[in-house]
Amino acid sequence: MTGSERVLARVVFPTDGDLDVLPLYVDGQQVPVATEGGAAVVPVTYDQNPDQVLGRRSYSLGHGQRASFATYFNAFPAGYWRRWSVLAGVRLRVRTSGDGTLMVYRSSARGAVARVTSRSLSGSADEWVTLPLNAFGDGGWYWFDLVAGRGDLVLEQADWVSGDLRPEAEEPPHGSVTVGITTFNRPAYCTALLEQLGSAQELHGVVDEVLVVDQGTQPVRDDAGFDAASAALGSRLRVVEQGNLGGSGGFARAMLETLDVGRSDHVLLLDDDVVCEPEGVARAVTFADFARTPTVVGGHMFSMYERSVLHAFAERVAPWQFRWAPAAATQHDHDLSESNLRSTPWLHRRASADYNGWWMCLIPTTVLRDVGLSLPVFIKWDDAEFGLRAAAAGYSTVSLPGAAVWHVPWTDKDDSVDWQAYFHARNRFVAALLHTPFEHGGRMVRESLAIQLKHLMAMQYSAAHLRERALLDVLEGPDGLHSSLGTTLAEVRAARAAFDDARVATDPTSFAQVRPGKPRRRDPSTGKPVGQLATLVTAALGMARQLTPVSESSRRRPEREVPAVDAGWWTLSRLDSALVSTTDGTGVSWHRRDRAQVLAATRRATAVHQRLLREWPRLAAEYRAALPELVGVDAWRKTLDLPLPDHGDEP
Repeated sequence: MTGSERVLARVVFPTDGDLDVLPLYVDGQQVPVATEGGAAVVPVTYDQNPDQVLGRRSYSLGHGQRASFATYFNAFPAGYWRRWSVLAGVRLRVRTSGDGTLMVYRSSARGAVARVTSRSLSGSADEWVTLPLNAFGDGGWYWFDLVAGRGDLVLEQADWVSGDLRPEAEEPPHGSVTVGITTFNRPAYCTALLEQLGSAQELHGVVDEVLVVDQGTQPVRDDAGFDAASAALGSRLRVVEQGNLGGSGGFARAMLETLDVGRSDHVLLLDDDVVCEPEGVARAVTFADFARTPTVVGGHMFSMYERSVLHAFAERVAPWQFRWAPAAATQHDHDLSESNLRSTPWLHRRASADYNGWWMCLIPTTVLRDVGLSLPVFIKWDDAEFGLRAAAAGYSTVSLPGAAVWHVPWTDKDDSVDWQAYFHARNRFVAALLHTPFEHGGRMVRESLAIQLKHLMAMQYSAAHLRERALLDVLEGPDGLHSSLGTTLAEVRAARAAFDDARVATDPTSFAQVRPGKPRRRDPSTGKPVGQLATLVTAALGMARQLTPVSESSRRRPEREVPAVDAGWWTLSRLDSALVSTTDGTGVSWHRRDRAQVLAATRRATAVHQRLLREWPRLAAEYRAALPELVGVDAWRKTLDLPLPDHGDEP
C-alpha cells in the first residue's frame, strides 16, 4: 500500500563548529568495517573539517574527498523501523550540486556491510533510491557515502522518506507533541534548552507547546536568557510553578496538563539540564506516528563531558536482581569518535528495551489514559516502573537510534551514598513489589542486605541509615506515597545531616590533619577483589574487623586520605578513619568507624530484610492493588491541587 510521503529523518549537521560532535554526523576517517567474522578496510576517506558544514542541511567536499554518513545521527536505523513500524520500505532522497558519486550501503544485524547501489552525480542532481525493509528483522542500517569528482561536490539536502506501507496498514496520523520539562534551580540550563527548541525549524508544526514545570526557588522567568527563549517559542511556551515534588511530580504535572489541554497526541519528557538535538524530537514523534501500536519512544544519552561518548543506549531491568542494566548485547560509554557505526557490530543488532530514561522519553497520550501517570516516588525508578507498567499493558518501549540528548553521565556522581540513597532503596523495592515475577523478589532482598553491610563496612553510616528508613517505609505500605511526596526530601536531608560522613568540606584542611597509624602489612587500597571467593573472603574479614575496638588516635585524626576512585568497601573496611573525596572531586568527608553503631545497624538490617522476605507476598498484593489509584489522574490532581479541566460546553 502506498501512503502519503513523509520525511522520517532529515540529514543534519551541527553548525557550531564543535569537532567533538562532528563524528556523530559525518565520518571522515579511514576505518575497518568490523564483523563477527573478521574485518575489512573500507575505501579511504579523509578527516573532516567543520568548515565543510555549510549549514544545518548542507555539506561540501573538495576534489577527490569522500564522506560517509554511516553515523549515529545520519544513518537510518532500518531494523527498528522494520520491527516496530507500518512501513514496508523507505526512500533516500539526496540533492547535490557538482560532480561525484553517491553510494548507498546496508548492514546486517551482525554488522556485515554490503553496497546497495552506486549513482554518478553531475550538475544539480536530485537522486531517489528506493530501499526495502524486509531483510532487517534482527537489525541493520542504511546509509550513504559521497565522493567528490574533479571539482567540489556539495550535499544540498538529504532525507530519509517513507516508502510503501504494509498491506494491512492504515495511513499514519500526523501527530503532535507537548514537550514537558521539569526544572529545579537550573534556570540557565533550562532557558538554553528552551531557546534551542524554539529556534529549531524542524519542530514547527510538530510541537504544540513547551511546558516548563518550575519547582525551584530560582525561577526560570528571572533568568537573563528567558526573554530570548520566550521570544523564540512565542505562544508555544507556558511556565507553571509548583512546590518541589521531584521528577515524578514535575513530569506527572506535564502528563496531566497534556491530557487536560487535549491537543497533543504525545508528551515528550525532557530533563532541564540536557543539550538536545532537535531533529531527534521530530524523529521520535514521526516514529510514534508510524508505530504499529501505541509505543513509548525514548532517546539515547550522550555524555555532556565527552560529547562523542554514547553513555546509555538501551536499558532493561534484570528481573532476578531487579536492578538497572544495559539491554542485551549493548554497552555503556561507547566512544563513537574512536569506533564508529561501521566499526561497532553491536550497534547493528536491534536492541530491546524495558524502559527509557526520562532524560528524553515520548509517551503517547493513549498510553497515559490506559496505564496512568508517573508513580509518586519523587525521584529514581519512576521511569523504569512506568516502562514495566506499560509493557504489562501491552505497550512497547523503543529506544530509537538517531534521537538523543547530551546529559551529565551518572558515572561522574555517586548519588547512592548521598540523600538520594533513600529514594534509590525505597523506590527500587516499590517497583519490584509491583512488577517482579518472583514470589519473594528473586535475589533482590539478599542483595539489598549485602549493600547495607557494604555501606557499614565503608563507614557510610548516613547512607545505611537512609536505606534502613527507606525499607521501613516500604513495609508501611503504599498509602503514604502521595501524602509524603512534598515532605520526605526535607526529612531525609535532616536525618542525613546528623552523620559525620555526610558533612562535606570543600577544603580538606577543615578537618584534623592526617596522622597515619602503624603501617599495615598490606596496603588497604590494593584494589577491588576479583572473583566470588576473593570477594567473600574480603567481606568476611571486613565484617570481622568491625568487631574490633577502634583506636583512640583515629577518633581525633584521620588515618589517611582516600580518593573517591579507591573508596570502595574493600578499602575503607580496613581503616578506622579516613578523609574520603567525593566522586565529583569537589569536597571531602571524614569517615570514622563506630563499632557500636555497626553492630546495632547490622542487627536492624538483618531484621528488616527478614521482614521483607516474610511479608513480601502481602506487600506485593497491597502495592499492586493500590497502583491504579496511585498513578491515576484523580490522585495526582489532588496532590497537585489542580481543579478539573474546563472544556467549555463539551459533553
